[in-house]
Amino acid sequence: MSHLVLLGDSIFDNAAYTGGGPDVVSQLCEALPTGWTASLLAIDGSTTNDISRQVGRLPADATHLVLSVGGNNALQAASVLGIPASSTAQAVGFLADMALEFERSYRSAVKVSLRPGLSLTVCTIYNGCFPDPEYQRILSTALTVFNDTILRVAIEHRLPVIDLRTICTSPEDYANPIEPSSVGGEKIARVVAGLVTGSNPYDGATRIIAA
Repeated sequence: MSHLVLLGDSIFDNAAYTGGGPDVVSQLCEALPTGWTASLLAIDGSTTNDISRQVGRLPADATHLVLSVGGNNALQAASVLGIPASSTAQAVGFLADMALEFERSYRSAVKVSLRPGLSLTVCTIYNGCFPDPEYQRILSTALTVFNDTILRVAIEHRLPVIDLRTICTSPEDYANPIEPSSVGGEKIARVVAGLVTGSNPYDGATRIIAA
């Protein structure tokens, strides 16, 4: 029996936003083959600082972990986008400060999620679906500093990465600007199930070679 556990935030814990439709974990249970089960430890609103508590509740028979966290860290830091800057260098410096703080906390979250004998996969932060095109453009650019951290940490630990930016790409994938709908959740669940079971049709995708 294989037991997949979802860690993180409302990317997985999205039941409150589906309008009565299926949430990610129920869609994942349907997508997984016989002999697999899935549990939800992710909690809506969580940041990287909450992952250690979630990992502390891991079931004894867990075999695979998938971590999706960082979006709420980015939301907490989003106020910096409204701070006046006297130069481009100062504006970039604000982003650099955000990136440094996020890297520290994200590394801690991944460290506690690396459990002996358990497979760990991490997810990037998707760009969301905001009604203001200009805000969407700026936010998507700012999120690259968070996603760069996620990718670099994953590469260092040789972890698989699910790039949610390439999965939730349409307005119908979102229940609101930042939460996945049942449509987006089904896409996420299908990719997660395919990856952990080895049946992902995208397994021939880009490989990153690191030292």
